[in-house]
Amino acid sequence: MDIKGLKDIDPGKSMFELIKTLYPICRSITGDGNRMTLNMIKDIIPIEIKEVPSGTKVFDWTVPKEWNIKDAYIKDSKGEKIVDFRDSNLHVLNYSMPVQKKLSLKELKEHLFTLPEYPDWVPYRTSYYEENWGFCISYNKLAELQDGEYEVFIDSTLKDGSLTYGEFLIKGKIQDEILISCHICHPSLCNDNLSGIALVTHLAAYLSSMPLRYSYRFLFIPGTIGSITWLALNESRVSLIKHGLVIALVGDSGHVTYKKSRIGNAEIDRAASHVLRSSGDEYEIIDFIPYGYDERQFCSPGFNLPVGCFMRTPYGRYPQYHTSADNLDFIKPEFLMDSFRKIFKILNIIDNNRTYINKNQKCEPQLGRRGLYSSIGGGQDKRIRELAMLWVLNLSDGKHSLLDIAEISAIDFDLIREMAEILQRHELLGDIGC
Repeated sequence: MDIKGLKDIDPGKSMFELIKTLYPICRSITGDGNRMTLNMIKDIIPIEIKEVPSGTKVFDWTVPKEWNIKDAYIKDSKGEKIVDFRDSNLHVLNYSMPVQKKLSLKELKEHLFTLPEYPDWVPYRTSYYEENWGFCISYNKLAELQDGEYEVFIDSTLKDGSLTYGEFLIKGKIQDEILISCHICHPSLCNDNLSGIALVTHLAAYLSSMPLRYSYRFLFIPGTIGSITWLALNESRVSLIKHGLVIALVGDSGHVTYKKSRIGNAEIDRAASHVLRSSGDEYEIIDFIPYGYDERQFCSPGFNLPVGCFMRTPYGRYPQYHTSADNLDFIKPEFLMDSFRKIFKILNIIDNNRTYINKNQKCEPQLGRRGLYSSIGGGQDKRIRELAMLWVLNLSDGKHSLLDIAEISAIDFDLIREMAEILQRHELLGDIGC
């Protein structure tokens, strides 16, 4: 895995185009919308699409009935549609049971969801595990409704089927794995989490063309029930996962936020911290809490996997979250690309972190007679490159990894790695592995 080629690519626009393509699809924790989404991803990377039957016991949970929807609307007393699922799939309470009836405005209001604080926006609401029905509308639309009779119609099915998810494994030199996960259950919400789907898809495509030390497993799963299901079905092989990232909310203009794993100082946590500190950009690192995305399942006590969460503005911290305002105008290709680059740099550290032993431990080796000063180069960066080389020589005692050296020296990992490679070519370092 090599960071050098990263500067020559810019998949920001391609990620944005994929988001545009996926945006109209009504997704949920089950259903045909997820299958359609995964099949579009399969056109880019060869994911394996898997089906887990409804009723399957997965730890303390059960795979639910499958939900699909064809149409929904509210008509006023004149027979005119005032709310239409075909205008926005957010208009229907996700997982609504089928209904067709006439009722008064008072009765209808018991099934309407609005955002009074943002009167033009439509909220996103769900009822996954409790049978219910409803519509999500703008507060301004609610204010327009007059007393009278209304017809509600939701053409949906809720019956035994399956939970659908996608999985893609890139085999590296070793069997140990890096897990990359994103959730696919949200409908027309661009940042949460079409941005994650698009980034993970393009990241997998990019890594597929590279020589890798670790194997990389990519999961495209519905939130919560998807990770629980995957863990239940793969419990015997979870020990192969040595590092991991849950990726969500990566297309907005906010600075990057990294949520640590439950372990707190896992190598993935340290690599993320190093990349963000070295970036020169504003960032935030937060401790693990058992609330959020699927990292809370991967980090549950029975697994305690080293899986962090990479986001920009975290869930609930921006008003557009879970509303119709999380649309194509809210995300930008340049922010998707910035997230992509930083995530790649984190993985680059993990994949290239090594521990070396200095073969010349009694005092410094004579660098000049080996031509190492010419390898360091000249110009303004000569001093920092020389210092990086000296740090690598000094701390390569078989106990400190390259990431350790980068953290102690406060020098960028890529420069530390470059100096280690130069020293190894001159037979001053021996590689003892991770």
